[in-house]
Amino acid sequence: MLIRNCTGGIVFCQDKVLLIENDKHEWAFPKGVVRDGQKLTDVVVRRVKLETGVDAAIIAPCGKTHYEFYSVSRRKPVHNNISWFIMKAAYSKAEPNAEENIRSAKFFDVTAAMDKITYSQDKSLLLMAYQKYKEMT
Repeated sequence: MLIRNCTGGIVFCQDKVLLIENDKHEWAFPKGVVRDGQKLTDVVVRRVKLETGVDAAIIAPCGKTHYEFYSVSRRKPVHNNISWFIMKAAYSKAEPNAEENIRSAKFFDVTAAMDKITYSQDKSLLLMAYQKYKEMT
């Protein structure tokens, strides 16, 4: 099994949250793999910008999730450990990066985002992040 450390951002702009749609038509948050020697915080800021064009700043950590899947290309299971950060953007303009297999990148009201998000684990993460975000802003 391949074990990967990843990091992702739950990016808010006022009362809206950023979601991406990947090439499998799944709605989620921007995230990426952390390579040896890289800082989680540097990677998450860079991945959000790369996948969506959004400049966002970290305002707080937001826990960890993990999941497993079978990688057809690698022909083995993959286990992703993801460290999440609450982030804030000044502007709600997002541009999907097709080269990163991002079909869409948009800010949604939290209620609409809950309907869009593909995985229940991400829905729970959004509720927790939004509560923390509201307490901090």
